Amino acid sequence: MSANAKDLRNPLKRARGLGSAQSGVGHWWTQRLTAAGLIFLGIWFVVFVLGLLHADYATAKAAVGKPWNALLLIVFSITTFWHAVLGLQVVIEDYVHTRWLEVVSLVLIKFVAVLGALASVLAVLRVALGV
Repeated sequence: MSANAKDLRNPLKRARGLGSAQSGVGHWWTQRLTAAGLIFLGIWFVVFVLGLLHADYATAKAAVGKPWNALLLIVFSITTFWHAVLGLQVVIEDYVHTRWLEVVSLVLIKFVAVLGALASVLAVLRVALGV
């Protein structure tokens, strides 16, 4: 049996070069790892916020100012936005069939996510460093 006889792709698809881009597994693993990280970071965040429930501003500022808390808040923010982009990307790629609208949506989502992540990091740093 020749090599072409074993290939089950449609000849037109093979001619156009369409098929797997070989990046789906990496995307899938990244989304699962960010989800697993968000489980632990989310539990930490809820405990952290509940611990500051009736605290005044100075106490909350001192708590955020501790290096581990500031670092975990930054990691939580970045991971949340990254996970959201990955999930929304899959939804848009699967359900938006107009190519220009798909591209515009993907660019807009990534832009908003980067802007949100940078704003979150800046806010944590400003409180933690007292700027």
